[in-house]
Amino acid sequence: MHTSIKSLILLSLVAALPVWGAAPDQAASTNAATAAKPAIKASDLFGSKVIAKGKGMEVTRGQLDDEAVRIKGQAAARNQSIPPEQMAMMERQILEQLIQVQLLKAQATEADKAAGKAMAEKRFEDAKTKLGSDEALNRQLKLMGATREEVMAKWTESAIAEAVLKRQLKVNVTDADAKKFYDDNPAKFEEPEMVRASHILLVTTDPKTNAELTDEQKAAKRKQMEGLLKRARAGEDFAKLAKDYSEDPGSKDKGGEYKFPRNQMLPEFEAAAFSLNTNQVSDIVTTRFGYHIIKLSEKIPARKVEYAKAANDIKEGLTQQALQKQFPDYVAKLKAEANVEILDEKLKAVELPAPSALPAGHPAAKPGSK
Repeated sequence: MHTSIKSLILLSLVAALPVWGAAPDQAASTNAATAAKPAIKASDLFGSKVIAKGKGMEVTRGQLDDEAVRIKGQAAARNQSIPPEQMAMMERQILEQLIQVQLLKAQATEADKAAGKAMAEKRFEDAKTKLGSDEALNRQLKLMGATREEVMAKWTESAIAEAVLKRQLKVNVTDADAKKFYDDNPAKFEEPEMVRASHILLVTTDPKTNAELTDEQKAAKRKQMEGLLKRARAGEDFAKLAKDYSEDPGSKDKGGEYKFPRNQMLPEFEAAAFSLNTNQVSDIVTTRFGYHIIKLSEKIPARKVEYAKAANDIKEGLTQQALQKQFPDYVAKLKAEANVEILDEKLKAVELPAPSALPAGHPAAKPGSK
């Protein structure tokens, strides 16, 4: 479904698995070593120092530091870093979100808790389905330095907060509202031509350091890929070959499969995929990540998404937008009632952006767009 009507409903501070299904232009950049979970948590060392408090809630320095370490680890896993000059703002935003979650959880009924738990479980299963297998899920969790229990706890916390918002702010999007949005925004439901294709990748960089392999090592990889190409063209199961040999962690457990439009993958990869006939296997394609062979499964013509298939996403997106409009005033009211104070003077001095919209990824955050 078109992502402009997708609901982005997990807190950015608890979105523990952000690399689901990395595409071939992303997959080889994931570095497990840099994302390793620290042996000792910050909360173990500094857990008792309270940096914000209010009626029935408090946030400790250890809680904030744990989240900051996790976010930096996620960035490192994508070969990114957070500039030092942005650290103060990042910490202040994390603190604000931790405060918001506690305030919302304090409003939760037993029904909200049950709804949040069910919602989190469904999202977890959806994530596992998207990755393709339990093994792929476990590998992704390891890359991000998280356990299933930690992820489920955080996603449940987020979903409970969302359930509270929906109940307290009394948002009700009707079928008529959804149909009107569909009719008034036809361009949002146009899907471009796409292909469904599978690939096998043998990387030509060291996965731990991202350094280029030697010419001798590249030659060995190329020879290995030539053997795989012969086997694929001889009729061996391409999905099984991908699972056994591909070095793309984002797709190997799905048999190497991706579905994508133009202008999403690396140019060499895209050009090869769109030029193939159905069930045809490409020659060896070289990209900056290594050697690929690609098998085309399906060419999908441009089309308009039917209303029946879009309706649920439209309702969810409109719900999130309605929540978004009311959220700043609602959370300000909760903070005032709880008399929330920030005790850390450095964090208190950091001025947050005006709350014209929710933080990206908040339970009521605005749907993302392509």
